[in-house]
Amino acid sequence: MTARPKKPSPQDGFFWKTKTLEQLSPTEWESLCDGCARCCLEKLEDEDTGRIYFTHVGCRLLDGDACACRDYPNRSDRVPDCVRLTPKEVRELTWLPPSCAYKLVADGRDLYWWHPLISGDPNTVHEAGVSVRGRVERTETEIPVEELEDHIVSWPALLPKRAKLKQRPR
Repeated sequence: MTARPKKPSPQDGFFWKTKTLEQLSPTEWESLCDGCARCCLEKLEDEDTGRIYFTHVGCRLLDGDACACRDYPNRSDRVPDCVRLTPKEVRELTWLPPSCAYKLVADGRDLYWWHPLISGDPNTVHEAGVSVRGRVERTETEIPVEELEDHIVSWPALLPKRAKLKQRPR
């Protein structure tokens, strides 16, 4: 029995469908980030199981309203444990959210309707409920590390229903 032919995608021909992550230019790489800022939330790892838990506590450099780093060019110097994604890490990290465009592209999947490269609008990531806007309670500098467990939330690891739609709701 032969495999069913792959259904054509309306995104075929775009750079994220024609190149591997390793082949992307720096500009293309950066444009894949949808601006959700979920990766900028503090995470806890269970030492026994390795399971990752998200919190609603942002990195000290996260602007929760803008869903952007306050010092992106210098983030690694200012926050030593800030993860700078690489193609290798995209394929290995288990905590990237299901909506992460880097992960989608690595898996050969299409970007969602709300991704700015598809919608042409950087606000659709917020409209779809994917971003952290309005959901960051505090930053890591305001919460003692021993209290982070009290701030565990599940939503960053989930995809909101409206984000799963095939197109922008009218």
